[in-house]
Amino acid sequence: MTDLSWVHEGVKLLLLPVMAVLLAACALALLEAGLAAGERLRGLARLRAQGDAHAVERLARRRLERADLLARVPPMLGLMATIIPLGPGLAALGRGESQLLAQAVTVAFDATVLGLAAGIVGLWVGRLRRRWYDELLDELEMEGVR
Repeated sequence: MTDLSWVHEGVKLLLLPVMAVLLAACALALLEAGLAAGERLRGLARLRAQGDAHAVERLARRRLERADLLARVPPMLGLMATIIPLGPGLAALGRGESQLLAQAVTVAFDATVLGLAAGIVGLWVGRLRRRWYDELLDELEMEGVR
């Protein structure tokens, strides 16, 4: 059997960057929620006043893509950061080191929560934005018909 411990060591190196990206995704989720609130309170009215449906479509596409990425990527990274520490944790359990397993499981659950939290905000913001922009484009289209 070939020694693949180098693969395991390489995978362990991914945990820190993945956790950093998850924390950044949570910060971005809060920022997106704030931007969406500002959009709803003032931004959409300004766009409606301009009356340029093509500009609204371009802006909506960019903002929806950002929210969609936020809804999809952090949960995947959360799963990745959940699995990474479980390998060493289970190996520690095999050696009778239950404290290391407890630490690994704690990190795993924290990663899951971070990924899901950022993803939920991204999904929520994306759904709201999709509805807001659809309504705005419908209004602009109706005004263009009159």
